[in-house]
Amino acid sequence: MARIRVITDSSCDLPPALAEQYGIDIVPLTVRFGVEEFVDRRDLTPSQFWSRVAASPILPETAAPSPGAFEEAYERALAEGYDGVVAITLSSGLSATYQAAELGAKSVAEAIPVRVVDSRSLTLALGMMCVSAAQAAEQGKTIDEVVDVVEDVKVRTRVYATLDTLENLKKGGRIGGAQAFLGSMLSIKPVIEISSETGKVEQESKQRTRSKSIRYLADKVRDAGKIEQLAVLHGDAPDLGDLLDMLAEFYPREEIIVGDIGAVIGAHGGPRTIGVTYQVPR
Repeated sequence: MARIRVITDSSCDLPPALAEQYGIDIVPLTVRFGVEEFVDRRDLTPSQFWSRVAASPILPETAAPSPGAFEEAYERALAEGYDGVVAITLSSGLSATYQAAELGAKSVAEAIPVRVVDSRSLTLALGMMCVSAAQAAEQGKTIDEVVDVVEDVKVRTRVYATLDTLENLKKGGRIGGAQAFLGSMLSIKPVIEISSETGKVEQESKQRTRSKSIRYLADKVRDAGKIEQLAVLHGDAPDLGDLLDMLAEFYPREEIIVGDIGAVIGAHGGPRTIGVTYQVPR
């Protein structure tokens, strides 16, 4: 039976214990505050990142990993006895990470087969795709069968989040279809979604208050019906417990995965971003 390693990037925001449980290897992006550069989640934990955001007048910027960083991860999988790799990355509509993973794969093509999948998503939506892939690999599926599982999960994945500000998205150039929010950004709490078709940020809803936007997220989950892999993502959000309480009204709280938004997504979403991700039925 072939052993398949799942590799992703640090935008996945997977809880470390979950990544370790499934042997998911994570290639880090980098984050910059002015001239200071940090390796995501190695030099800067999510809590350290948010502390720095609060204290810094400079908006952080991020950079994709190099093809060489992915090449090293693929070679590491080979050295650890894996027969193939499925690499699932941050949306190509938002980052050059996918292209770096593809270039790295070409460099090791003669040594180990690598399939690179564009998640067209981010944060824990990407992370849960990786968990699905790792579960399929544990079941003994071939490399192409694991990719098929990811493609199935990808089209069924939904991710919604509410932001306290659009300033980070605007300055980072990642605002996509949420451009329509800008005219009234001071008077609303925007709810965005990541389109599974384009992999870009799109407008979903305008809510007048933070509490209404949190309730809106819970209602989206409730109205989706019988869902899979519910996860909550947040960037130092003080009302995380409120959202979890709302979701627990109709979904077992102990089954909800909670992940901290780190530097990669946090640099563009801004502080107090909070969201949900799940898969709808086939």
